Amino acid sequence: MKKTAITVLALFLTFCFSGTALAAERGNERKGKYTYRNVYKACFERGAVQSQKPALNPDAKTQEQWTRVFEGKDLEQFGCQQEWGALSQEDIADIYAYLYEHAADSPAPAKCK
Repeated sequence: MKKTAITVLALFLTFCFSGTALAAERGNERKGKYTYRNVYKACFERGAVQSQKPALNPDAKTQEQWTRVFEGKDLEQFGCQQEWGALSQEDIADIYAYLYEHAADSPAPAKCK
């Protein structure tokens, strides 16, 4: 009985920690939305773009297309290279999570307002 309880507890903890690791790897979409908007706000204040609004809305691409953009690190299409270059990997993962979760083929497509 004691071995069974320990085994069940070990499996439970394994699932808990693996779920946390996957969530951290994917990024935080709420932080991503905030960071994505701030990239363009900083770019606008520097005078590099005409609008504070991001160049691409999340619904401009499908989830698969967003995955290809971020896996290939094809970030030039966003413009504002100086601001994107200053982002940490965590910030980029957060932005990816935001764009992916609100892509054109997602359950909740979104546009930047």
